[in-house]
Amino acid sequence: MGIKERQKIIMEKGASNITRWVGSTASVTLHTLLFAVSFALPWLGLVSFDRMFLVLTTIVSLEAIYLSIFIQMSINMNNQKIEIIQEDIEELGEDIEEIGEDIEELGEDIEGLGEDIEEIGEDIEEIQKDVDEIQGDVDEIQEDVDEIQGENKEEQDIEKKESEILLDIQATLLHLQKEIAHLKMHNK
Repeated sequence: MGIKERQKIIMEKGASNITRWVGSTASVTLHTLLFAVSFALPWLGLVSFDRMFLVLTTIVSLEAIYLSIFIQMSINMNNQKIEIIQEDIEELGEDIEEIGEDIEELGEDIEGLGEDIEEIGEDIEEIQKDVDEIQGDVDEIQEDVDEIQGENKEEQDIEKKESEILLDIQATLLHLQKEIAHLKMHNK
């Protein structure tokens, strides 16, 4: 920080402090006492009224000049701060507008998602109908398979019975052949 910047900061702080002090009750009290003392000096015969009035007028004029300068400096500083705040407010306004636009876009996206969800729901319903139809077809096919297997079982049972009967007949024939052969051997 340069010397000029430091001097500027010191002057601004001084102007702000003096302006703040001038508006205080201590300042009113001090000025009242100074005016009372100033008017008491000619009355006490220490100074002539013209001289006191000339000095007092000069002091008051110089004080008024410096106070107006300090007040103007404070006003300028406040104006700069106000300008900075206004710029910040404008930036905030722009940010708010952008946020509003983003919210609108999000709203549109949400509406689009809602429509997509509805379409997905309809697709799921259609798929469920297809699955139900396929399940019905599978149930019919299973019934046909069970029926065919039932018929095959019946045929297998019949074939088994026939096979058992044939085996019994063969056994009986073998037994009869043995008995015939045995009888032939005994009759000879």
